[in-house]
Amino acid sequence: MSKEGGRLTADWEGASSHAKFLASAESPGSIPALKGLPEVIVIGRSNVGKSSLINAVLCKKQLAYSSKHAGRTKALNFYSVGFPPYGKFVLVDAPGYGRMSRQEWGALFDHYVETREQLRRVYTLINFGHGMLESDRLMLEMLNEKILSGNVRWTLQAIITQLDRAPPSAFKNVAQLKEELLKVAPTCLPPIFTAAVKPKMGIEGVRGSMLEACSLPSLSL
Repeated sequence: MSKEGGRLTADWEGASSHAKFLASAESPGSIPALKGLPEVIVIGRSNVGKSSLINAVLCKKQLAYSSKHAGRTKALNFYSVGFPPYGKFVLVDAPGYGRMSRQEWGALFDHYVETREQLRRVYTLINFGHGMLESDRLMLEMLNEKILSGNVRWTLQAIITQLDRAPPSAFKNVAQLKEELLKVAPTCLPPIFTAAVKPKMGIEGVRGSMLEACSLPSLSL
């Protein structure tokens, strides 16, 4: 680990120990104001490893919960990140899409990304072993169109998950996956490749990306 990476990890381990659940929103009217802190939202297919990634990034074991039944969660869940009383930014966990689940919460998500002034970045998770599926492609295309419309302030980035579970043969497809992302969503920032369990990898990259998106030098300053 580099000295810079070590400092980043120590910073997050201290400040993220105070990360906590703030609120859930199941309708546009129930989305909390939260004092206008910058926000990032994490989305992905059901069972893409979203909860594991969030818990790894925030140095928590069970802050974000994953349902045993894919597609059951229909709310946006808001978590403060950083020292109290308010933290430095807010991480939003969106319901998993795919398996016909988005039709039940899609309007809420669309309203959030189209109107939330403090939203700074949308992270779309893609399972490395599965590659980009049709539901991922549709989501990325939709988000790319919103950026091109000029009516939103946030940026888009892909996080590739579960490298630790992928067979060695899958790694030959890294370049192809990057090309697919660029083709489907030209506005998408370069992807971050991650593994949320031992051996962890890419977690510091996600943390650094979130700080950059929210224009924060660190969680402790």
